[in-house]
Amino acid sequence: MIFVVGVFAALLLMGVPICFVLGITGVVHVASFGTEQYFNIIVQKMFGGMSVSSLTCIPFFIVAGELMNSGGVTVKLLDFIRSLVGHYRGGLAYVVVLVAVILSAILGSANAVAAILCAVVVPEMIRDKYPDDFSAGLVCASGVLGPIIPPSVTFVYFSVLSGVSVNAMFMAGVIPGVLIALSYITIIAIQTKRLKLPRSTDGFALKITLVTFVKALPALVVPVVLVGGITTGMFTPAESGAVAVFAAIMASAIYGNFRPALLPRVLMRSTTVTAGIFIIIGFGNIIGWTMAIANVPAKVKEAVLGMTQSGIVIILLMFVILIIVGCVMEATAAMLIFTPVMMPLGVAAGMDPVQFGVWFSIMLTIALVTPPVGMTLFVTSNITKIPLERISKSLMPFIVAALVVTLMVAIFPKLALTIPRLMGII
Repeated sequence: MIFVVGVFAALLLMGVPICFVLGITGVVHVASFGTEQYFNIIVQKMFGGMSVSSLTCIPFFIVAGELMNSGGVTVKLLDFIRSLVGHYRGGLAYVVVLVAVILSAILGSANAVAAILCAVVVPEMIRDKYPDDFSAGLVCASGVLGPIIPPSVTFVYFSVLSGVSVNAMFMAGVIPGVLIALSYITIIAIQTKRLKLPRSTDGFALKITLVTFVKALPALVVPVVLVGGITTGMFTPAESGAVAVFAAIMASAIYGNFRPALLPRVLMRSTTVTAGIFIIIGFGNIIGWTMAIANVPAKVKEAVLGMTQSGIVIILLMFVILIIVGCVMEATAAMLIFTPVMMPLGVAAGMDPVQFGVWFSIMLTIALVTPPVGMTLFVTSNITKIPLERISKSLMPFIVAALVVTLMVAIFPKLALTIPRLMGII
């Protein structure tokens, strides 16, 4: 097993793409068993990991994000929120967080939320004399809300891996998501004076707010339909992705921006992103399977519980491990590897499976914006053309704020479980 870990670490340090790191490590692990029959199952396990009906929502959410961006839906949301808070100093920064909350309730993806905000908001912030690194850092951090506020691609994937109710996960993510958004707003308020952030509008105008609200209404209805439909049982979480695509098309059509000619370009971009995710899932499933054969989760649990029985100590230990993992590993791959290892530890520490799922998913979501391998960090840098180092420095206060909220979720179960319990889901 030590040799397998060494191979994994060496491949990571060599810069090998994470999907191949997972696949090669899995094959090496199979070889270490010395049983030829296992090699006949590798391809089956790889495709079996991708052939899960619940995962069908992932490409749909990616397509919905592309349609929202191409259809001008985001601009209408931006205009409405800016009419509400743009007259405050740093108003456009507050707008970013609030629009991210709404987009997160439609798209369920950090990269989709960050990409849309980068294209639409960052240029406006720079024109308004906001520091470019602060603007990009805020947008990147706001992308974290995508997989936390329901519906969430990350929660769906965790549910597939763990068997925890996806509906319960969705509802459990509401309060943590709102708390992270509020923590970002607090950081903005603190930095407003230091950075001398400007106002976006001269003052609050009720007439303009009403007009922009009416224009934004089709977009605002989308998250209500998605979350309401899932919680009432009108459609399943897996079907919510298709509903999101339909809603994005309808909203774009109402704004007069939808054209069938857009679809080939939208579908091609979405296909590339989807393929990358599913390749990681397929190869990652190999190493997940070999870890189960080697009984790694049980061994890790026994080793940790042999050192300490304290729930708080176990939670803090997992917290530190996941921060380190997030700095060196892509989030989807990390979820594949560490869900079977850490979930038994979380339950042993006294965490409810739903609470653990939300906490674990948020920790790996924050990994999307942590250097050096944060995928959302790369997306933001590529779109804005601002160096990773500068964005990373501006990101730090937001990452710390999100980690504080996440630690609170681990220690105080009610933050995650109150809404699912009120709804009778758990």
